[in-house]
Amino acid sequence: MKVDLYNIEGKVVDEVSLPKEIFEVKLNADLVHQIVVSQMANKRQISAHTKNRGEVRGGGKKPWRQKGTGRARHGSSRSPLWKGGGVTFGPRNDKIYEREIPKKMRRKALFMVLSQKAKEKNLVVLDKLEMAKPATKAVAKSLLKLPCAGQSLLIALPKYDKNAFLSARNIKKTGIFEARNLNIVDLMTYKYLLMTKESIKTIKDTFIK
Repeated sequence: MKVDLYNIEGKVVDEVSLPKEIFEVKLNADLVHQIVVSQMANKRQISAHTKNRGEVRGGGKKPWRQKGTGRARHGSSRSPLWKGGGVTFGPRNDKIYEREIPKKMRRKALFMVLSQKAKEKNLVVLDKLEMAKPATKAVAKSLLKLPCAGQSLLIALPKYDKNAFLSARNIKKTGIFEARNLNIVDLMTYKYLLMTKESIKTIKDTFIK
């Protein structure tokens, strides 16, 4: 598959060939859904936690003797039946939500999403994106000249570039990552994917082994 190669001014300067094994993979919606669910579950942070009767303080002594008082029998004031007692079936922070998915499946699903971006013409390739110093206005102005103007956009750089990161991170509806850290959830969060010619090589070197 070939796509147009743009410069920072938004002009088509050439064509670039996309690796078939990455950008021409047939979509399997079930696999993509499985990977998205697992990735979201692995990111989940559990903060809600209630104590059960074995964790609350006190309750070591039997409230009253077993027989002869006319009251119901109780063994501890920390019972869930008592005020200040433990909680039954409350949220626990020891619950495990993480799901382990084989690496080959994760990579296959990533290629499927990248292929869909290319197929739906939501992939924009730049010849280069280099900056001498941080300049948010300059980057925002350049993005308006590209096909992705006004849309949510994920920028994938071939390597970490401090000036580029500082310039793009505050632009509305724009995210920026290194190409080697691309993942399905981030790709599906943004409509367009913007990458440089070198980013394609980085993706190939990272995920094709």
